[in-house]
Amino acid sequence: MQILLLESTSVSRHGTSNVCVESSAMAVTVQECLELQLLEVEMLLSMFPKKGEINLDEDAVPSLQRYLRNTDGALPPQLEYSVAIGVGEAKVKVELQVLLPHMYPQVAPQLFARSDALHRQQQLQLNTRLASHISSLDSGELRICEAVQWVKENSLPYLENSKVSSESTSKEIVVKETLHRMWIYSHHIYRQELRKKIFDCAKKLNLTGFCLTGKPGVICAEGLRENCEEFWRAIRYPNWKHISCKHVENIEMEGSIDNLRLFRAFEDLQFQAHGDYGLRNDYHMDLGQFLEFLKQHQSGHIFQILFGVEGKPADK
Repeated sequence: MQILLLESTSVSRHGTSNVCVESSAMAVTVQECLELQLLEVEMLLSMFPKKGEINLDEDAVPSLQRYLRNTDGALPPQLEYSVAIGVGEAKVKVELQVLLPHMYPQVAPQLFARSDALHRQQQLQLNTRLASHISSLDSGELRICEAVQWVKENSLPYLENSKVSSESTSKEIVVKETLHRMWIYSHHIYRQELRKKIFDCAKKLNLTGFCLTGKPGVICAEGLRENCEEFWRAIRYPNWKHISCKHVENIEMEGSIDNLRLFRAFEDLQFQAHGDYGLRNDYHMDLGQFLEFLKQHQSGHIFQILFGVEGKPADK
């Protein structure tokens, strides 16, 4: 839809401005432009009569009308409004935001089409084409009705591409995570400050597993790989000599690794000890009980990896 300025106005049909430098001539030209802006708004209101289809400040039109009744006063604010355009069978809404310079339609309007259904790239492409189309029209033409019609007829491909892109992205978002489980052996674990460091690190890094205190000492840490490796670096250095990582398990899955954890927390594991409690170096753990604990957590096979022998169940 193209509505042209009457030839009696001071703006030419082919974009050549007859605006004089004198303020009186300029005032007449502004007045004619604002009259045409009001005319176009009235047309749009008749095209979009439902509430919410056109969002227009309630004082926007009256302020233009007051100025047109008395052009000696200050210019009114630039006319600004938005049109909600239904696109496609689903009537997805594309909002055309409009800002009109006082000299529109002699100068180009500022237009921007947006929709929650469009990704940023599709929205950019749509507005680039809209701007190109509007700039191809002759200066002096009322262009908002034309822009509305263009958006209605040309937005659908961008909306469909956005939907395909969204579905493709949602499929790609399925993230695979790897549960890392480290089995660590030490000649012994006694010192309170060392035990505190182990538990503090495990909590900080969201690791589950256990620390078996005594002689021998065993640590299991499970969680994200980078967290397990940071835990290993933290507890190993600077001077823990009698410690080694005997075995590592990696299990990959889609989604959260929490379903793969064998332990719900990081446990402080202690069993009945053999030997003299007063002699720290005789503080041996009951490995039969430890074997039962491992079996309860689907890890009985780890016993031989840690100690080099097959485990025997604890005496009943």
